[in-house]
Amino acid sequence: MHPINRRDFLKVASFGGLVFASGLSGCASRAAKSEADEFYFVQLSDTHWGFQGAPNPDAKVTLPKAVAAVNALDPQPDFIVFTGDLTHTTDDPAERRRRLAEFKKIISELKVKDVRLMPGEHDASLDRGEAYKEFFGETHYSFDHKGVHFIALDNVSDPAARIGEEQLAWLKADLAKQAADARIVVLTHRPLFPLFPQWDWATKDGEQAIELLMPHRNVTVFYGHIHQEHHFKTAHIEHHSAKSLIFPLPAPGSQPKRAPIAWDPAQPYRGLGFREVEAEHDEYKLTEYPVVKA
Repeated sequence: MHPINRRDFLKVASFGGLVFASGLSGCASRAAKSEADEFYFVQLSDTHWGFQGAPNPDAKVTLPKAVAAVNALDPQPDFIVFTGDLTHTTDDPAERRRRLAEFKKIISELKVKDVRLMPGEHDASLDRGEAYKEFFGETHYSFDHKGVHFIALDNVSDPAARIGEEQLAWLKADLAKQAADARIVVLTHRPLFPLFPQWDWATKDGEQAIELLMPHRNVTVFYGHIHQEHHFKTAHIEHHSAKSLIFPLPAPGSQPKRAPIAWDPAQPYRGLGFREVEAEHDEYKLTEYPVVKA
């Protein structure tokens, strides 16, 4: 018998419905691409390094366990992205920098060294991203990878939960360089659409960003912040949230107050996880992984 790697397993398991996979935008029929154009990346979100409390009494080891789980993937992803809230909020600037430094050290153990980061409001809203920039550089940027244009937006450094006129102008200029049928992936922390503003699950000027993206036919948005899977469409633009690595939150508006779902000792990592996004022949597929296998 020969060992079977992750990609071969997914191809076999998908026939039995064992793997969660959903087709995303950017799937227009085109000539098949070569294997050199196929790739996948891993999205992790809301690690909240520095958190302590009943919703996750295992908080000091959850992130290292996630790093080990990603390192065990075979083959390894092309790159890894963390969509915000790398650390848990603190009013102490020195403590904020200590947590950012510890987070940076932990993720340095990742085998894949192409790691893309962006802040969450826990990292950046109290100092408008000053400490974050010291450790990780700019809070918004774009890059290209094997025919896909990636845009990282910052909707957290402004404490009012806005992207802001300056960054929107930058986004407009960046998109002007892209063809109408370009494959575009947007990475951000908060949802760009008003999912549930009462719980801060919205971006005040997110509709302006969506309006700029709308002329492009193949756009997908991956975000964090809400600590659960959620799938939504604004016209042809799909929005997919990621699970957290610290504690899950309830469905939008499902209870009077937003509060973490209680830790279950019988299922200690229930609701926590990360995902891979696989691009193959102009199709994206999502596969969800738990932090720790059952």
